[in-house]
Amino acid sequence: MPARSDPSNRVSGHPDAIAFGATLFADPRLSRDGTLACATCHRAGRAFTDGLPRGLGAVDVDVDRNTTTVQNVGGQRWYGWDGAADNLWAMSLRPMLDSREMGGNVAHVAALVRTDPALQTRYATVFGQPPSVDDERVAVDVAKALAAYQETLVTGRTPFDDFRDALARGDTEAAARYPAAARRGLAFFVGEGRCTMCHGGPRFSHGEFGDIGISYFIAPGKVDAGRHGGIARLKSSRYNLLGPFNDDAKRATATSTRHVALEHRNYGEFKVPSLRNVARTAPYMHNGSIPTLHEVVRHYSNLDENRLHADGERILKPLELSTYDTDDLVAFLESLTTPMAP
Repeated sequence: MPARSDPSNRVSGHPDAIAFGATLFADPRLSRDGTLACATCHRAGRAFTDGLPRGLGAVDVDVDRNTTTVQNVGGQRWYGWDGAADNLWAMSLRPMLDSREMGGNVAHVAALVRTDPALQTRYATVFGQPPSVDDERVAVDVAKALAAYQETLVTGRTPFDDFRDALARGDTEAAARYPAAARRGLAFFVGEGRCTMCHGGPRFSHGEFGDIGISYFIAPGKVDAGRHGGIARLKSSRYNLLGPFNDDAKRATATSTRHVALEHRNYGEFKVPSLRNVARTAPYMHNGSIPTLHEVVRHYSNLDENRLHADGERILKPLELSTYDTDDLVAFLESLTTPMAP
């Protein structure tokens, strides 16, 4: 499921940019205190998550939300739990500048690239000239190299993919290797459960937002506004696709950003995550409040409709699953995960 080249990022898909981005991804010096790299929270062995309920940033600061995977991130419309970014390079820049996360600023990022001979040389190779005196431009270019690397982080084949392809070519022997429980779970997922309304497509996510009855209260008197706050930040960002750093002069991919509207129902909505490699990305939900896949399924099975927005889409109903049905659905979800290499 490789992403197509991003027209807003002139180095998207370029081998030198990908290699430079991989180096930057592992470099803790991008953080203010030199202790946090992108790879600190996005660990390859954990499907590029950190395994914590909520991310841990600079000086042990809790960042309020679960760390999302950066696998299969290329080519999406919105980024982050709240969609506050409409492109991958803006999403890559944000943690470096966030005081709760890596704690830096554009001057810090640019100074690192200018003063480190190896980084300076690689920057010049990728962007065709040495880093300029414009701190913001250099920092955005660093984010674009990071984005180019992340576009290559694509999940591998899964037992479900093997089953789907076996059915397509009429190979009943190969299809029979897919566990019976996963088949039953798949039938419910695409049928009675209507799970594909949100978790459809090759990523098993439509990439939009919803209210699923998970609390958006962070602490007494503190609320995570979710998509409502994300839209406001997106509209005001210099790094959105309508801004000066989009490398596509035609702004061909900026239509959604131009027309997205802030609505009351967006309050407490969060992005529908991909289900690929879902067995490795626990804990779940925007706040990491559900530790296992069985408990995720039970959440939807026993859904309290009174916790859903009155003016939302209202497409969710309690699934009312038996223990056996729950096990079958979990078996299907686990089959969306790439097996570990022996």
